[in-house]
Amino acid sequence: MNCRGCGTSLALPLIDLGTSPPSNAYVRADQLEQAEQWVPLKVAVCQQCWLVQTEDYTRADSLFDAEYAYFSSFSSTWLAHAERYVAEMVERFGLTADSRVVEIAANDGYLLQYVAGRGIACLGVEPTRSTAQAAREKGLEIRELFFGRETASQLVSEGWSADLMAANNVLAHVPDINDFLAGFATLLKPTGVVTFEFPQLLTLMAGQQFDTLYHEHYSYLSLTAVQTLCERNGLHVFDVSPLSTHGGSLRVFVQRMDGERRDVQPAVQQQLHAELAAGVKTPEYYATLAPAAERIKHDLLRFLLQAKADGKRVVGYGAAAKGNTLLNYAGVKPDLLAWVADANPHKQGKYLPGSRIPIVSPALINLEKPDYVLVLPWNLLHEVSQQLAQVREWGARFVIAVPELTVL
Repeated sequence: MNCRGCGTSLALPLIDLGTSPPSNAYVRADQLEQAEQWVPLKVAVCQQCWLVQTEDYTRADSLFDAEYAYFSSFSSTWLAHAERYVAEMVERFGLTADSRVVEIAANDGYLLQYVAGRGIACLGVEPTRSTAQAAREKGLEIRELFFGRETASQLVSEGWSADLMAANNVLAHVPDINDFLAGFATLLKPTGVVTFEFPQLLTLMAGQQFDTLYHEHYSYLSLTAVQTLCERNGLHVFDVSPLSTHGGSLRVFVQRMDGERRDVQPAVQQQLHAELAAGVKTPEYYATLAPAAERIKHDLLRFLLQAKADGKRVVGYGAAAKGNTLLNYAGVKPDLLAWVADANPHKQGKYLPGSRIPIVSPALINLEKPDYVLVLPWNLLHEVSQQLAQVREWGARFVIAVPELTVL
């Protein structure tokens, strides 16, 4: 396989997680007698542009389909993050009622609802029918499309050239990352700004977050790689901010190369220097993740087996994609993890891909009173532990597996 960023042949492996179904391919009850599609989950590193990426085994239109089950608005933490983002962008870039905001991967309208609430014209581009419909029910204008050069040109012709474009947790999800980025250079006004948010490679490696690797994530991004990709496609990075979201992310501010040039902020060089010092341009840097993943798998299995031997009941919380990577890599099935509760009704009544663990309403936690709750979206541990504080009344304890097995 060649690098999807620069075309160089990939020769440096990061990790091989075996085979698994796509992490968001939740199984309906009427599909339990059918076979699932299990495909290799391998990640490699380009030694030319240092883009970390999955090897190609799946198509985007099969991953992000009409039954896509990830709805952003079911996380209060993420909603608060989106509301703060809108307030900050309005203030920093002087957005008014005459401005136009376009969000790529608008999901269920979790962010644009706050833009519309300020009286600013906005449009969402969202290819998954399930979430696009949820956004429309909030009164938002949504185009059900995959984004790229062609889509951008179409929107320009319709008068949607943007003052601000937001793209949260989508840059990693596109197979043709050059076409995707070129779309921003097309749709953005010469004076406009794009912000990309994505989990950053440094925290993935430092936190041993191998469970954030899954088929829907085609790329794992450093500023080093993103800057190169942007420049190749007519965009220029002028600022970057670290974020705590998703276990450690970056917000990158981008402008058109041929437009108004804002001064590059010192944070850009600081982040690039931090990545260089960590070793992102050295093969040795990438040798630590595979053994860490194996250790995490073994620790989780030991815990679950011991709990079963002791007669303790373990359930999960959060039918998250990262949890599916973890459970399928470890080979966990319902005999060790009875069920997983999730607040998203679009997931309830279905089964986790691969493991076939049932997804239930959180109300079942109070009814069955398990001994342990394994929080699969560990980045939301604080939010989940507050929402489920009542479990401590009967002595239950929260557990996370990444970056190390911890019983709280």
